[in-house]
Amino acid sequence: MITDDLLNGTIADPAALTIAAIVSRDGQVARAAMIPLSVAASGAGHLDRQRFERLFQLIEESAFDPAIRESADALIVSRFRESQIRELVDELGGVVGPARIRYRAFLDIIRMLVDKRISGAAFLDEFVEFTHVVAGKLDFGIYSMCVDRLFGSENVPLPVKTFLLKEVLRFPPLIRKELLTNLLSSTSAPTELVHLARGELAGVMSTDQIKEIVLFTTLKLAWQAQAALSAR
Repeated sequence: MITDDLLNGTIADPAALTIAAIVSRDGQVARAAMIPLSVAASGAGHLDRQRFERLFQLIEESAFDPAIRESADALIVSRFRESQIRELVDELGGVVGPARIRYRAFLDIIRMLVDKRISGAAFLDEFVEFTHVVAGKLDFGIYSMCVDRLFGSENVPLPVKTFLLKEVLRFPPLIRKELLTNLLSSTSAPTELVHLARGELAGVMSTDQIKEIVLFTTLKLAWQAQAALSAR
């Protein structure tokens, strides 16, 4: 998740949002994760409101970041008043974190590649540095979004995408699983790249890891189909 996914108050998985609020290393994401929960709490009935209060007490007691604990306490005290939620949204909406600043800078590098003002090799060097800074230290959600867009962009040459794939295959298992299943379930990535990714799995993963990739890819495809049906 990244902050922009949460500012509209849409709630996806309450458990995931709660965990993000408690353990996220990015305080901006952690505070944003409380917004959908707060919106749901403000419109809940008496019994559900009590459950949300207990949930926010858990966040207040357990969150790593003191600012998260303060925000959770303020929301409980205000009884999830709309003005208190809006204050948090407005505050976060005006913040540009270091990961987003670095992402915007990397977008300029992507534009240079698209405009053929930088070589593929120079771009790949920039990508490796971007990976170390953003994925490793700042915000994996923004990094994942960037990689997904690179794989799906018609303007990024296939050889560059192939190198990106080979980089992803070297990542730790949990990160690799997220990025690979996004690619394998992508509707915008080129078919050749998806086929190449499937063929590369056996060379770097155990049978159990491949099964996990297949299961998560199937799950993401099911989510996409369900979302398409709902949109209709």
